[in-house]
Amino acid sequence: MAKIEGFRIRNFRVLRDIALGKLWNLQQAEPLTPMTAVIGKNGVGKSTLFDAFGFLADCLKSGVEEACDSRGRGGYERIRARGTREPIEFAVYYKEDGNARPITYEVSIDLDTNGRPYVQRERLRQRRKGQKHGWPFSFLILNDGKGVAWKGDTEGRQIDEENRPLDLTGLIESIRKGEDVEESGETEIVELEDKRRLGISTLGALKQHPRISAFRRFIEGWYLSYFTPDAARGLPLAGPQKHLNIHGDNLGNVVQFMEREHPKRFRAILGGISEKIPGIDKIDTEKTPDGRLLLRFNDKGFEDPFYSQQMSDGTLKIFAYLLLLQDPSPPPFLCIEEPENGLYHKLLETLAREFREHATGRKGGSQVLITTHQPYFVDALEAKEVWVLEKGDDGFSTIRKASEDPIVKNMVDEGIPLGGLWYSDYLDAR
Repeated sequence: MAKIEGFRIRNFRVLRDIALGKLWNLQQAEPLTPMTAVIGKNGVGKSTLFDAFGFLADCLKSGVEEACDSRGRGGYERIRARGTREPIEFAVYYKEDGNARPITYEVSIDLDTNGRPYVQRERLRQRRKGQKHGWPFSFLILNDGKGVAWKGDTEGRQIDEENRPLDLTGLIESIRKGEDVEESGETEIVELEDKRRLGISTLGALKQHPRISAFRRFIEGWYLSYFTPDAARGLPLAGPQKHLNIHGDNLGNVVQFMEREHPKRFRAILGGISEKIPGIDKIDTEKTPDGRLLLRFNDKGFEDPFYSQQMSDGTLKIFAYLLLLQDPSPPPFLCIEEPENGLYHKLLETLAREFREHATGRKGGSQVLITTHQPYFVDALEAKEVWVLEKGDDGFSTIRKASEDPIVKNMVDEGIPLGGLWYSDYLDAR
């Protein structure tokens, strides 16, 4: 299962420059854990961090201009850090599996001369087999929609930006002449028709670019939860659906799919979920005469079932999360904002353990990123899994790992719950 080992965000709202985990040029840092939680007070940028991943996924899906305007973002100037004219930048450092050579994806998004957002620069790079040090080799380089891509899974070009600027025009001319091309010379000069779409979106659809295709599939597989209980209370048309969508309005369809395709496993899943939701004895579906689907919850104290339209927000929410974690083919990256909202506080440690068990399971579950401000949830976490987001005096956010504080680490090692330390302000900057 592919895994993000680190990422960096620059000039995205209050996230002027933050990095989590390991990057190609931060090799001394520890990679992100299978489950990562970001905590912080209101207004420090937790929702912005969550939306940064959503923004990058939307850029791949629909282009950077539409992504700037979608989900209420309000356009490029609203999401670029205040007071800066520098581009918005992202860097993702990931591995396709545990033994693969890590790949770095870097993208810069700016305004063109007409004031419209476009992809200014884009790059994918990877070290060669056996190469443990030095600059990685770039196998995709695009500036203003023009550049070079190396085919296959080994070729690339080593470019040391610290010592000399990237002369992309000269490189393209050398390739055209058959000069100065490394290894097999399997290169392709690229000129995108639309500079508002990511190069990985176009080239990732081509068989001759397997590394680009793999990264495109990785981002396409991200699941960012925008679940709302009201959406889950809707009455969708009957018909099985394999995966829960981001809003959760096909919850009944996913139950129908599991019931039909994996009946034995589904009964075991529902039994396990019922044990974790107080008062629920059984969960199933009912098809209405007009072809719609009802999700039924059997309460232990009543003979007749309750339907999803009658259930509490918390019950629907925890059911959706637990069902999501039982997806037969889970997403590689699962991002959830404040899962504690609407949930009884004693359920939060259970939910945190379920997320960790899913992320660390032998069968290769999703990597999980969660933003939260609930100490009861944090109580179930380890210090190395928790990052503290804070806002500095300049109005921009900074981030640090809880385990980097020796006092916090020692107190957790002595058995003091991490959430209790946070509640007591031990995780605040001192």
